[in-house]
Amino acid sequence: MNPNDTLVQRDLAVLWHPCTQMKDHERLPPIPIRRGEGVWLEDFAGNRYLDAISSWWVNLFGHCNPTIGAAVKAQLDTLEHVILAGFTHEPVVRLSERLVAVTPEGLNHCFYADNGSSAVEVALKMSFHYWQNVGQRRKTRFVCLSNSYHGETLGALAVGDVALYKATYAPLLMDVITVPGPDCWQREPGESCADVARRRMADMERVLAEHAEEICAVIVEPLVQCAGNMRMYDPLYLTLLREACDRHGVHLIADEIAVGFGRTGTLFACEQAGIRPDFLCLSKGLTGGFLPLSVVLTTDPVYQAFYDDYEKLTAFLHSHSYTGNPLACAAALATLDIFEREPVLERNRALAAHMAERCAPLRDHPHVGEVRQTGMIVALEMVKTRDGRAPYPWQERRGLRVYRHALANGVLLRPLGNVIYFMPPYVIDEAQIDMMVKTAEQGIGRAVGEDV
Repeated sequence: MNPNDTLVQRDLAVLWHPCTQMKDHERLPPIPIRRGEGVWLEDFAGNRYLDAISSWWVNLFGHCNPTIGAAVKAQLDTLEHVILAGFTHEPVVRLSERLVAVTPEGLNHCFYADNGSSAVEVALKMSFHYWQNVGQRRKTRFVCLSNSYHGETLGALAVGDVALYKATYAPLLMDVITVPGPDCWQREPGESCADVARRRMADMERVLAEHAEEICAVIVEPLVQCAGNMRMYDPLYLTLLREACDRHGVHLIADEIAVGFGRTGTLFACEQAGIRPDFLCLSKGLTGGFLPLSVVLTTDPVYQAFYDDYEKLTAFLHSHSYTGNPLACAAALATLDIFEREPVLERNRALAAHMAERCAPLRDHPHVGEVRQTGMIVALEMVKTRDGRAPYPWQERRGLRVYRHALANGVLLRPLGNVIYFMPPYVIDEAQIDMMVKTAEQGIGRAVGEDV
């Protein structure tokens, strides 16, 4: 018997996996992972898989990174957890100090949660509550971009726009205003990405001008809409959006859960637009992929709107049991140490350039409509025809064919529909990039060459 089979059988008897149609596992069983090291995952049969997606975009410096692991082990012997209401501890204070120092200037206060969706919930509630506290009680709505994704909890789901995740739960969700996003894939002939940003900003401007009195905040994923098929846009949009939000008295929430900590070429994507949001949501890479942790950073004016005598009932009464967990904070501090001690962003630029060079031939592939890249994120969009970029029907699950081919050849890819993407750990090398891209190229060939 294959050494993996026993664990698979036990798994399928009791587990319900995330983002999965469990019936698929009748023909494509889950892969039990025994250990990880660097970019590699290894199953119980000794097969290795290059983790080209950083295990859902969380892993920055490789599996079982010794620096981060040592920090967590050391913290484990000192303090595993303590309530953060009425108590504090050194790791959470140090982490907050360092996050304030490295994020855009003016984000001076940190509020912790457990995961990305929870961070978005915090930002939404905090923005709404701010306006209530300052007497602008008509402000109760949020604006999001088309094709956006901010998580699966009900508030976060409401401000997203990917129907696959959202449509079923529509009756449970608050009403939001959805504005066409600046996705450069949607550009007209002759348009640049900056042109699209200006055109789409006009749509946003009209909404803000008409509804500003009832809008709390606009929420965006800076530069890359990751779960929305890795669609990308020009930083100009963020610059113009910040100006418009200021002009109309509306908050700006930057969801950098997936794109923060070096993914886009700068430590935070907002840096490329020269802006500071009113709320910055961080998670995923925050702990280098070791432990769940998220944080919302905000400004002095927001903080002061909640700061008053208890009897005024202005406090932000939001909590999570494991808020500011010391073990997770230790992992996050070690992650920041690596950024501080090593030339991570410089090294990433060289790796990104190699990915660009290696993917360049795919621009001429008859069934690749676009190769797009922002920093350490590269996406390949499969199309039925290049003329008009007609998509394959989603029911054909072409991306699944690429996924299966990649697994058979030692690479973990997890396509988003017809979009194949790379978001590898920063410790990947050029030879591993070559293997990753070659495997994806072969998988695309198989996916588009077979009869349905």
